[in-house]
Amino acid sequence: MLSDFSFDEMKEYARKLGLPAFRGEQIFNAIYSAKSLDEITNLPKALKDIIAQDYPNYKILKKFESKDGTQKFIIEFGDGNIVESVLMKYKYGYTVCLSTQVGCRMGCKFCASTLNGLARNLSSGEILGQLLLINRDKGGSEKNRQITNIVLMGSGEPLDNFDNVCKFIDLISSSRGLNISQRNISLSTCGLVDKIDLLAQKNYNISLTISLHATLDEKRAEVMPIANRYKISEIIDACRRYYDKTKRRIYFEYTLITGVNDSDDDAQRLSKLLKGLNAHVNIIPLNVVKERNLKGTSRLFAYQFADLLKSHGVSATVRRTMGEDIGGACGQLRNQVLKNK
Repeated sequence: MLSDFSFDEMKEYARKLGLPAFRGEQIFNAIYSAKSLDEITNLPKALKDIIAQDYPNYKILKKFESKDGTQKFIIEFGDGNIVESVLMKYKYGYTVCLSTQVGCRMGCKFCASTLNGLARNLSSGEILGQLLLINRDKGGSEKNRQITNIVLMGSGEPLDNFDNVCKFIDLISSSRGLNISQRNISLSTCGLVDKIDLLAQKNYNISLTISLHATLDEKRAEVMPIANRYKISEIIDACRRYYDKTKRRIYFEYTLITGVNDSDDDAQRLSKLLKGLNAHVNIIPLNVVKERNLKGTSRLFAYQFADLLKSHGVSATVRRTMGEDIGGACGQLRNQVLKNK
């Protein structure tokens, strides 16, 4: 797919077709403006016919807006598979949360993305395509970027699609792409230790976020099957190696689940785990997934848990809940759409 190509790769593609380099640039600019083939006016029809098979075929199938202003998009690809992407508005600009896989195979019980398993990985161009479509929806183009920040935290485990995710980071941070600073990109993982080490070797300036959600391996395994493969201590050690290599602060997601991970002892253990690491903990009140039998704590309790962490010297905040009325949790809206198809 042509949206997988960098600027230089696109010029080489044009050259192989026997075309001048400027044709490659025209195709590249059209893709980054999220134009359909029919909307491209500066390419001859004969050339559009040639590239039609490889031209990206994705679209916004549906869009929902929350009362808090959060927007959730259902993106459909050429093969009929769908993912969801979320646009959140902050004082500094727009942040978009992108999916990296169609579904997910990690099996985390608090996440709706895993309910239907993993259908397939997204290519780098399909991850990019979500952002390009939303950028256009907000009035942007390849020369008028509206998106300021990216979170790889939608459906799927980014490090389970390692090569395509890394190519996406290269594409989106390129000066000939949308030129989004890597410092404005965050990648969230449930803790694939070997891939965290590989990511560190990339020398990216992105932020690494760990979905931790427990302080004891046996408790983590109750809600996150990946805990049967990697121990918490192994994940923390990988985070220390990542920080030593990149000097980038590590973020931890901690969803509070009643009776599972929300005790004072949990807060104390979490503090000990992160001791000496430049880290920040995002406390998340549970987005209820009706197919799962999990109960979330109140926001008041979440603030108390955060205060307890702070009293032990750990930086912590309670994440603002956004988009609850439009299927706020990862995968919730996609699953609703699939049921109604």
